[in-house]
Amino acid sequence: MSRFKLMLSMVLALFALELSAGENSPVTLENVEAPPEISPDEPLRSKFSAPLAARYLDTAALHWQKQRKCGTCHTNFAYLVARPALKSVSPPSQEVRKFFESMVEKRWEDPGPRWDAEVVVAASLLAANDRLTTGKLNPVTRKAFRRMWKLQRKDGGWDWLECGWPPMESDAHYGVTLAALGVGMAPGDYASSEEAKAGVEGIRRYLAKNSPPSLHHQAMLLWASANLEGLMKKKDQEALLTALFKLQRPDGGWAMASLLEGWEGHKRKDNKKQELEKSDGYGTGFVTYILRQGGVPATDARLRKAVSWLKTNQRQSGRWFTRSPTRDSKHFISNAGTAFAVMAIEACLP
Repeated sequence: MSRFKLMLSMVLALFALELSAGENSPVTLENVEAPPEISPDEPLRSKFSAPLAARYLDTAALHWQKQRKCGTCHTNFAYLVARPALKSVSPPSQEVRKFFESMVEKRWEDPGPRWDAEVVVAASLLAANDRLTTGKLNPVTRKAFRRMWKLQRKDGGWDWLECGWPPMESDAHYGVTLAALGVGMAPGDYASSEEAKAGVEGIRRYLAKNSPPSLHHQAMLLWASANLEGLMKKKDQEALLTALFKLQRPDGGWAMASLLEGWEGHKRKDNKKQELEKSDGYGTGFVTYILRQGGVPATDARLRKAVSWLKTNQRQSGRWFTRSPTRDSKHFISNAGTAFAVMAIEACLP
C-alpha cells in the first residue's frame, strides 16, 4: 500500500470513529469538522448506510457554509433538494435552510446578490425544499422568486455563470431549466399564479428557441417537465429515456462525463481526457433519479441494477465519488453526486 493510501485509510478510520462516537449528536455549524478529502482512492463500504450518507451530506453542507459563507450548486444548494429524502433517518439541518433565507432577506438587500445566477438557484431550490418539507410556499421563497423575475431577460433567460465548470456553470440553458424546475415544484400551484405568469411564459419561450446542448441538460429538462407541463414533447421524452439506457454500463451505473459527450462545454481545463468508461456517483444517481421522473417503474430490472451499484459503491465517509469534469483537484461534484445517489435510492423504494 502506498503512503498516500495508508494515510487516507487512517484519516477515514478516524473519521468513522468520530461518527460512531457522535452518531447520536446532530452535525451543527458549531461542531462541524472538515470531511475527509475527496479521493478516488477512498475505500468502499462493505454495506450501504443511509445514516452515514445523511451525516456526510450534513457535514459537507455545513462545513462549506461555515468556511466559505456562500452557496454552491454542488454542495449546500444540492442539500436543499436531496436531504429531505433521508428525513426518516435523521432530520435535515435547519441551519442550511436558514442560511439561504438570510441570504434572501439580508445580504441581497445590502450589498446584494453576487450574481443573477445566485438568485435563480436560491429561489428554485428553496421552492423545491418547500415542496419536499412543509408542502407550503414560504414567504421568503416567494420573495426570492420576485427578485428572480425582475432579473429575467427579454429572451426569457438569465445572465449565468459560464465558467467552464460543467454541468452547472457552463451555459445559460442550465439556469433556465433550473428555474423551470423550481417554479414547477413550488407549492400552491405557484406556476399558475398571476405573479409567475409572465416569467413562466418567458421560460417557455427561451426553452422553445434553445435546444439543450447536452444529454445531461435534456435530462434536466425532463425533470423540469415532470413538474411543469409542456416543456418537452412525449416523443422527445421517450427518445431521451432510450438514449440514457444505452449509456448504462455493464455494472449498472453511468459515467457522468458520458452525459456531456459532444458538448463544447465539457472540455477539461487540465486537458486530460474525460472519464467515459467508469460508473460514478453523479452519473448513476442523476440518471436513475431522472428515469424515475420520466415514468420508468422502480421495478424495472435496469433500475434495480443501478440501485445495486449505488448501494455497493458508497465510500467509507458515506459519500459517492465522482471525478471532476474540469480538473483533478477537489472533485466537489462528488457532493452533488451523493445528493443524487440518495435521491435515486429513495425514488426506487418499493
